[in-house]
Amino acid sequence: MEKIILKTDNLSIGYSGKNGVNVVASDINLSLEKGKVISLIGGNGIGKSTLLRTITGIQKPLFGKVILNEKEIGNYLSATLAKELSLVLTEKLPPSNLTVFELIALGRQPYTNWLGKLTSEDLSKIKTAMMQTETTSLAEKKHYEISDGQLQKVLIARALAQDTPLIVLDEPTTHLDLQHKVSLFQLLKKLAHETGKCILFSTHDIDMAIQLSDEMILMLPEKTIQGKPAEFISSNTFEKLFTGGGIIFDAEKVKFVFKNL
Repeated sequence: MEKIILKTDNLSIGYSGKNGVNVVASDINLSLEKGKVISLIGGNGIGKSTLLRTITGIQKPLFGKVILNEKEIGNYLSATLAKELSLVLTEKLPPSNLTVFELIALGRQPYTNWLGKLTSEDLSKIKTAMMQTETTSLAEKKHYEISDGQLQKVLIARALAQDTPLIVLDEPTTHLDLQHKVSLFQLLKKLAHETGKCILFSTHDIDMAIQLSDEMILMLPEKTIQGKPAEFISSNTFEKLFTGGGIIFDAEKVKFVFKNL
């Protein structure tokens, strides 16, 4: 049996406010397994970021449970949670003079003593993360001196140095050109299969995600479902992603195309 790292049990996500509860999606039952690359896709505004925030403990569920390594995520102390999952966001880094090495070394914060001193094990994890992401040659550069594609790899290296069983990335290919997108997707798949970590990422690059994901989570207006890309192709599920707008899924070409073109 595959090792389940995170699962959700009848999860409902959304917001509570002055005007009551705004439910974004409900009855979400997911299972994230060791060694798999899983993509999260859906239309704009459907709630992908809300789902990621909820399953990583940033936001509380409206209903249901998020269970990480057999423990409800709300019961983790933040320091302990940082050893179980790492998060790579698309937000810009705050201004600083950190070198690439120093930025990646931040991934070891959950393990360093209160002085923040790096041990030989910390240095080994950092070195391995840089080798895995091919960022070793950038070590002495300031983080603002490198390209967007390089920075994305550096942030993934930081997550690898954090050494968690689950890595979650929110839109990691935003602002990247096609070559860097392909390179990044291939890197994520290689890392998941070689390290045994589970890597979950949201993306708008659906055609590429279909080709490179072990499994996919589809957020549709009526439900959220998980499965293998081939299963969604054979069941015509991708057709439900875009209603109207003249976009259809071509199963033979394994990609979305414009209708009547």
